[in-house]
Amino acid sequence: MSWLQIVRLGLVQACIGAVVVLMTATMNRVMVVELALPATVPGLLVALHFAVQLYLRPRLGHGSDTAGARTPWIIGGMATLAAGGLGVAMSVALMSTSPVLGIACAALAFVVLGAGVSAAGTPLLAMISEHARPSQRAGAAAITWILMIVGFIVTTATTGSLLDPFGFDRLLIITAAVGVTAIVLTSLTLFRLEPALGPRIAPEPIAGADRGTAFIEAAKSVWNEPVARTFAIFVFVAMLAYSAQDLILEPFGGIAFGLTAGETTKLAGMQHGGVLLGMILTAIIGSRVGSLRVWAAAGCAASAAMFVALVVSPALASVEAFRVIVFLLGLSNGVFAIGAIGSMMALTGDAKDGRAGLRLGVFGAAQAVAYGLGVSLGGIGVDVAQVVLGSPLRGYAAVFAVEGALFAVSAVLAYHSASADRAGDVVRTRGEMLSAVVNN
Repeated sequence: MSWLQIVRLGLVQACIGAVVVLMTATMNRVMVVELALPATVPGLLVALHFAVQLYLRPRLGHGSDTAGARTPWIIGGMATLAAGGLGVAMSVALMSTSPVLGIACAALAFVVLGAGVSAAGTPLLAMISEHARPSQRAGAAAITWILMIVGFIVTTATTGSLLDPFGFDRLLIITAAVGVTAIVLTSLTLFRLEPALGPRIAPEPIAGADRGTAFIEAAKSVWNEPVARTFAIFVFVAMLAYSAQDLILEPFGGIAFGLTAGETTKLAGMQHGGVLLGMILTAIIGSRVGSLRVWAAAGCAASAAMFVALVVSPALASVEAFRVIVFLLGLSNGVFAIGAIGSMMALTGDAKDGRAGLRLGVFGAAQAVAYGLGVSLGGIGVDVAQVVLGSPLRGYAAVFAVEGALFAVSAVLAYHSASADRAGDVVRTRGEMLSAVVNN
């Protein structure tokens, strides 16, 4: 697999991110601000699109395994994703005149959105995992996720400027345009790409099993693999810890250090900058030094340490120290992300049993459910801890402490479950083979 081919597949991930960010950011804002709905409404709708992935990611990943090609699944998934996004926009417009009917339609649209993410994203990652060389996995993970973030940035910046002055007609047009652009760009990017990658291993058929039974049996066989099961648990625990900070870090900065809304927004940008730097550094260094599981474990351990630092940061009474901690938290998260994604690719690509889509579906389901739970439980945990402990700062500190503990557990799970694959191992193996041939 060439780096250009990896970038092409990464552009598809950017298209997925472009549609999804409209749903999780722009539509969320419209429901809360323009429609004055409780924040619980968009929160539950977004959680719904994560929840359906618990079943759909493994199921659709398995479907792409047994199909002749993954490309139709990815393009079909992107079309489904775009349709779900347009359905959400139409439902939001309907909420302005009929809130109950609009919310009901939005729930259906978010289910379609989750189906599109599952159908497009799982076969896409399976294609990368099957064809990327061991030395490319860290870089492939970084390219894929960085391009997804680029999709977030470009979409939010462009739509943000086009949405003013706001109107529901304008919202529908922009959403439709983003969806059509994503479908067209995905189709062009994937044109003749899969045949150029070469054949892939097809899964062994399960004797006497129909299509539904075959999926259940295949899923059981993957879950019964100790390494795959442990890695899925690692993904769940780590993503639970990672996502719980999403809604509480900026409010904590305002309460603990008196930062303004603009200053906390810049703080979020600083954290995301740390994430990107961590991803890039891990992609460059991780392909040459250490193993993917060590990088994943190190990122988790460093993230745990940064959450402990957040707990004690108010006692430091230094805004600059707080900013440094947030940046280092982002850096640690970036290291963890690339180590984990690279390990996921290695575990999938090295299996050689034709079930790459199913494996990634299992891991993706763990990630999606954990992310949805983490975002919800982070805010709830702060409120509950604040009442129990009698102080807002203690409430935030309690949640940060739990996140740190979860990341510490994740570090142990990562080390014992993730792949030990690294580029150096491949080089040494080839060198040893050559030496053996010469000596014999």
